[in-house]
Amino acid sequence: MSKFKILSTVLFSSVFLLGISCSGGKKVETENVETEVLPEDIVEMRADQAKLANIQTSLIELRSLSNTLKVNGKVSVAPQSLATVCMPMGGFVKSTSLMPGNTVRKGQKLAILENQEFVDIQQNYLEAKNKLEYAAAEYARHKELYKDDVYSQKNVQQVTSDYKSLKAQVGALEQKLIIIGINPSRLNENTISRSVAVYSPISGYVKAVNINVGKFVQPSDVLFEIENRDKLFLELTLFEKDADKVSEGQAIKFFINNETEEHQAVIYQTGKSIETDKTYKVYASVKTPCPNILPGMYVNAVIETSGNKVNAVPTESIVSFEDKDYIFVFHKNKTESGKPFTEYRMVVVTKGLTNDGYTEVVLPAGFDVKTSRIVTKGAYNLLAAKKNAGEMAC
Repeated sequence: MSKFKILSTVLFSSVFLLGISCSGGKKVETENVETEVLPEDIVEMRADQAKLANIQTSLIELRSLSNTLKVNGKVSVAPQSLATVCMPMGGFVKSTSLMPGNTVRKGQKLAILENQEFVDIQQNYLEAKNKLEYAAAEYARHKELYKDDVYSQKNVQQVTSDYKSLKAQVGALEQKLIIIGINPSRLNENTISRSVAVYSPISGYVKAVNINVGKFVQPSDVLFEIENRDKLFLELTLFEKDADKVSEGQAIKFFINNETEEHQAVIYQTGKSIETDKTYKVYASVKTPCPNILPGMYVNAVIETSGNKVNAVPTESIVSFEDKDYIFVFHKNKTESGKPFTEYRMVVVTKGLTNDGYTEVVLPAGFDVKTSRIVTKGAYNLLAAKKNAGEMAC
């Protein structure tokens, strides 16, 4: 073959390949025009798919989120709600009908005691009272006679001294009678009794009964313990490092016996010193009484330590992808091939406090908080569409 023929064949082949190449370029260019390329931060979904995925949107809220501090403690009764019943002079138990757990009201009769000393005190009181009446009359008479210079000053002083001594004696015996439960104003020669009733100083429940019929009790013996559970409080123990995180008025949620039922309390007082074991005491009043809450119970409590208003979204609306946290924001509605589609944009956020199903989010600069609608439900389905590159979208 001559050089001319070889050169002609090579030139023809080159021109043919060049033609194919140009034709292929035009075809690819045509396909690029027909196929939409979505940005990396956009996920699209057909209307029927969005309905199936339960996609819901709403505006970002300003919520007061609280940081929490988990502590332990116990349920206690205020000192004024716990009564220890004793008999100042002791005596033999004549009768009682109470059992632990019985309900009693303030002023209710708890037991009856007998003692010879009860009789002696009543007798001494009535005798002193009678003497006082005579001494009062003598005092008044001598005072008038002294004015008329009939009696000397010395006689008047003696009568005055006797009168005041008897008055003090009667007053002291009155107080003794009141202590053992006898009303002096109702006592006379016909009402002297060897028996004295013991009354409840508060309303509540009988926690303990330490007597029985016929038993002799000393003045120091505890006859009954009565508890009023209307005003319970929590005694919580914090570590020293958390002392500055609590203050009066803070809300507390607490649980007893590993129950799921949530109870409420409010801090009314904080400790004024650190204990030897480097702990700090906090006291909170129980807001709503509950029959399940009993003094001495162990509690798990959560203290809300702050309450600033921040941009917050439902916790389930935040998804993690490639070591970053995102929310999905409605971008736009559109139609392709006669079918309705919705585009959602992925926005990087920084998470903050989490409380009551909401999480604080720090949004990027320039984000329109007032008008942007975020995906509150179905965010994980959108993330799946992103990861699967079209299995859910299109």
